[in-house]
Amino acid sequence: MASTSVAESAPSAMSFEELVETHQAMVFSLAYHFLHDRAAAEEVAQDVFLQLYFHLEEMRSPLHIVFWLKKVTVNRSIDEARRRHRRAEVGIEAAGDPASPADADERANLSLRRLVASLPEKQRMIIILRYQEDLGPIEIGALLDISVNTVKSQLQRALILLREKAGVEKRA
Repeated sequence: MASTSVAESAPSAMSFEELVETHQAMVFSLAYHFLHDRAAAEEVAQDVFLQLYFHLEEMRSPLHIVFWLKKVTVNRSIDEARRRHRRAEVGIEAAGDPASPADADERANLSLRRLVASLPEKQRMIIILRYQEDLGPIEIGALLDISVNTVKSQLQRALILLREKAGVEKRA
């Protein structure tokens, strides 16, 4: 992980521009995988880095910066989804023509993204943080300000719901 190589230096050792360059892919990826809308993810990323600029002096270490960026990105992504009063499925459908995917893998991937996008916001974010960002329950709990047991139970509920929806989708 790139941030661990910088973990021993002070946060002020990197300029703001270097911080943006180092972490922009992570911030955009997290927002995009939640929102499934490139423009919205770019807006969220810009907002997150603007907030970082104003809070930069509060950062204690490079690891704190990474944690802070993930936490703010998670919250801003959820806020953006709520603000738009729409489900992420709309963004997925607009991303490509689901009626003519090139192959079975692409169809399966699109179907899985739709299923994940249909989850309630908190469960969707937990699934994304767990499987897209490869974070553990402790890290997810810290980012979402919930207990590890809540993370685990929400993750299990989300997986059960995904299995049920996948079963319904296959029969339909």
